[in-house]
Amino acid sequence: MFQIKCIGPKLVPFFKSVSVYFVLLAEQPSVLTACLKCLPIISLIFFVLLHGISLSKEYTFSRRILTGLVFSCMGDAFLVWPNCFNAGMCMFAVAQIMYIIAFGFKPLNLTLGAVLYTCCSIVIYALMPGLNGVLAIGVPIYTVLLTTMSWRAISRVQFVGELWTWTKLCSCIGSICFVISDTLLGFHHFHTPLPYSQISIMLTYYAAQLGIALSAVDSKNNSNNRVPANKG
Repeated sequence: MFQIKCIGPKLVPFFKSVSVYFVLLAEQPSVLTACLKCLPIISLIFFVLLHGISLSKEYTFSRRILTGLVFSCMGDAFLVWPNCFNAGMCMFAVAQIMYIIAFGFKPLNLTLGAVLYTCCSIVIYALMPGLNGVLAIGVPIYTVLLTTMSWRAISRVQFVGELWTWTKLCSCIGSICFVISDTLLGFHHFHTPLPYSQISIMLTYYAAQLGIALSAVDSKNNSNNRVPANKG
């Protein structure tokens, strides 16, 4: 409870900027739309910075999360313009890679991985008819990266032996929201247009980035080498 009271004020800019975004719901491609869309992520970037960061080893986790947020912000800006969709997807692909590296591969949890990649294959199969050109390659690659990020985030939460923290739970929930958001985005653009797509996609997206950003709160304790390996 004490930690929540401490971090609460630092998240006020995030919640305010999210509120402004949903009140205005700007859709026309413009610099203003890009700014409104990026402000919540910029707020999370400052949240991670305010919580503390340096070049020391103990802040390696935070630096990776921060880098992921920066690339996500650039991806958000690109996606405002339809002709920059590929560039935006590339930015988010780099963000997913940074999150994967941050979350690490211990414990492995192969069973969970198998389930998630099976679902990933189903989604790719459903979207493929609507993909062409570079998207026919890029979207499946990005989907695999997104699935891997979610697998690694969820695997960090081990209730057996109490090897979990509230920040790990936040990143777990955040990764699931990310999968939901991007799945909705994929089906909306490449399968069937969804009602209220902007609200559902962006609401789950901001929730995802908030959860992932919160995982940096106890970054000093997130060294993967300190987490005992678990049999997959």
